[in-house]
Amino acid sequence: MASDAQAIPGYRYGDLTLPPSPVSQEEFERLKETVLFDETDTAALRRAGEILVPQADQILDHWYGFVGSHDFLLTYFSGPEGPRQEYLARVRARFGQWIADTCAARFDAAWLAYQEEIGHRHRDRKNLTDGPAAAGTPPFIHFRYVNALIYPIFATIRPFLEKGGDPPALVERMHQAWLKAVLLQVTLWARAYVEPGAW
Repeated sequence: MASDAQAIPGYRYGDLTLPPSPVSQEEFERLKETVLFDETDTAALRRAGEILVPQADQILDHWYGFVGSHDFLLTYFSGPEGPRQEYLARVRARFGQWIADTCAARFDAAWLAYQEEIGHRHRDRKNLTDGPAAAGTPPFIHFRYVNALIYPIFATIRPFLEKGGDPPALVERMHQAWLKAVLLQVTLWARAYVEPGAW
């Protein structure tokens, strides 16, 4: 976690008052095996973090430009009068920290608890965290977009990884490790959308 991460509105990674994730460590290890995630991916993510975190603002500009150019995505951050700028800014701060957290993930109980929280923030608790800043925006994000956005979040990160100057083989390892980490997180977030027992 960044040293000033706790100042980010609504950021709760490491908050001991968060309920523990219902996902056991054994279940999560099976998910890691399913996406072929191993220690080489952990090392690749750590290197990716060294490259991506300093570029976080540029990455967010690119991602926000993508969302903003698609009204059906921007609507999740908009009220009747249009995009809610304060809400977008609060989410952006957390999104930037998410880049760092993805690359530094320890995949421990605290990390799992925060993934559970993030999933609920997309589904049944979307506007609670940001209160008035999110007033009038849709009450949840449709899962089809949460899932489909895996691809642009994956594909668009490669040019930023390439700026680290690493050999192409290492860039590819970092890119694949990033994809696996994003897939793991979205799979955990999906718990908030899936009927009990079906996840």
